[in-house]
Amino acid sequence: MKAAVISTDAVTVESMPDPTPGRREVVVAVAGCGICGTDLHIADGEFAPTLPVVPGHEFAGEVVAIGQDVTELRVGDQVAVDPSLHCGECYYCRRGRGNLCERWAAIGVTTTGGAAEFAVAPVANCVRLPEGVTTADAALIEPLSCAVRGFDVLNPQLGDHYLIYGAGTMGLMMMELAKRAGAASVSMVDLNPARLETAEQLGCSATVGSADELDRPRGWDVVIDCTGVVAAIEDGFTRVGRGGTFQQFGVANEDAIARFSPFRIYNEEIRIVGSMAVLHSFERAAELFAEGALRPEVMISHRMSLDEYPQALEQFRAGVGRKIQVQPGKH
Repeated sequence: MKAAVISTDAVTVESMPDPTPGRREVVVAVAGCGICGTDLHIADGEFAPTLPVVPGHEFAGEVVAIGQDVTELRVGDQVAVDPSLHCGECYYCRRGRGNLCERWAAIGVTTTGGAAEFAVAPVANCVRLPEGVTTADAALIEPLSCAVRGFDVLNPQLGDHYLIYGAGTMGLMMMELAKRAGAASVSMVDLNPARLETAEQLGCSATVGSADELDRPRGWDVVIDCTGVVAAIEDGFTRVGRGGTFQQFGVANEDAIARFSPFRIYNEEIRIVGSMAVLHSFERAAELFAEGALRPEVMISHRMSLDEYPQALEQFRAGVGRKIQVQPGKH
């Protein structure tokens, strides 16, 4: 099979042996695999998997082989794959916090992923897609499941006013969930006019290049950073209203430092929360996706061949488009 490979000094597309499933695993012929900021962090050496690695933790496809102890799926089933690989035994797993697993691993991050013609996954990580869902589009379920986890942490209230930094794929997903969670308004901040246009197309309340352009003197109930950029994080914190919540959703560099006022946190009872990957949210994201919570034709701006993976990664780095997806069957 062909697969994209990230090594210490290059991103390439190479041939490698076709995978075979273990006893409780399936082999998926990948229909679509999304590129995400985590892939950039891996390529830039800011994340610490063992390289080389086949990336791709956002993928969906058709089951083409099953292990001898698999009864839940059959060859021909269309599935989306949760990439999370929790040990189930450590302190945090035993407390139901598998996304904080002390042996945390993930398909496409620490093990061979879905930026390939075929990928192996535990059957427990696969969700069968209902009729009417385009399989390649269902690669959006993984990032949506991260957004669902984000809202679990937020614990929002009806009528909240939201300010979201970053109108990329994740910011747009958080916007869509905010509307479904009963937001009174959702405003978006981004420096990229094309991304703000997409946010407007999806029904955002306001789109701006700076929060200074918005008139909300008491601040916002919920401010979410989807950029991981320190300047945006520091600005966003100043926009949280009394009793409000700031969520760090975007992935910053591991050594990034942001400054904020501890006095404000105390005096105004500001809550700061993080959200890490997927936790008990993949199935719910699949159901939301099947019910039309996202518009794939808007979210996915580019569909490229697997051979174009290195170019697709650089296009993502340049901020061109929204979700960029490689499709191994596309030539």
